[in-house]
Amino acid sequence: MTKIKIGTRGSKLALWQAYHVQDLLEQGGLEAEIVIIDTKGDQILDVSISKIGSKGVFTQELEDQLQDGRIDIAVHSAKDMQSSLPEGFEIIAFTERELPHDVILSHKKSIDLDDSSKPLLLGTSSTRRVATLKHFYPHVKTVEVRGNLQTRIRKMEEGLCDALLLAYAGVHRMGYDEMIAENLSLDKFIPAVGQGSVAIEASTNLDPFLKEKIIATCDHPETSQKLRAERAYLRVLEGGCSIPVFALAGHKDDGLTLKGGIVSLDGQKRIFFEVEGAVTDPEGLGEKLAAQVFAAGGKEILEEIKSNLNQ
Repeated sequence: MTKIKIGTRGSKLALWQAYHVQDLLEQGGLEAEIVIIDTKGDQILDVSISKIGSKGVFTQELEDQLQDGRIDIAVHSAKDMQSSLPEGFEIIAFTERELPHDVILSHKKSIDLDDSSKPLLLGTSSTRRVATLKHFYPHVKTVEVRGNLQTRIRKMEEGLCDALLLAYAGVHRMGYDEMIAENLSLDKFIPAVGQGSVAIEASTNLDPFLKEKIIATCDHPETSQKLRAERAYLRVLEGGCSIPVFALAGHKDDGLTLKGGIVSLDGQKRIFFEVEGAVTDPEGLGEKLAAQVFAAGGKEILEEIKSNLNQ
């Protein structure tokens, strides 16, 4: 039997994702092995992601090995995937989504986002989270913090910040639930596209029989429908890790819902809509949301953000 080579970054969270996919494959009767690959995003920790360039910052090196056949599939956090993949690559599966919300993680027990009487410094590397804080909680200050989860926690405990603003999925998968000071509302902190799911990327040259076996064992159809809608929205906006756009799809009755929008870097302008559509056309739903956001001034906000990030 062919042993499927799974390419992954080397952080503990990335390895959790890779072993999770390996387990799914082996439960389906397939053999798999892990191949650890270093990426630009892992090597450059003293510069914000928006300055490195958001396209492929965590994926380029994995795609190089997919292309030449050294690995069969690459495993990523779905939220790290750029909205349009380079020619010759495709996402073939999305694993079942974890709870998608953001959390505040801290070694201190008295963290309260709503209390404007006390200074609060949050660590985050996400422009979406910073802009959302500026919009809803302008009294909260932020500091750039990068690195894997364990590194960020160490920096926080050394005094860089009071707390970290993170995705629940990674915190939970790494076993830090007891440090969660607050679970954030999905009404205010709508997550990044794909947050909570693991994406499996392959070359379009992957053996079709192998591809179908991988999809059958790893793809979660309901999650896949939601993420296809979210990613279609992101694709129209040409958003990446450095653009503060957000979207979250859900199932309602027999259809799909999609809520999302964009927020300016200074938090002053936030555009938000919710749309509904058929599960048979998730991409159409994402495009519908994008059209509404653009029509309401989202295009101008996007251009402003891109010009600021290019300075």
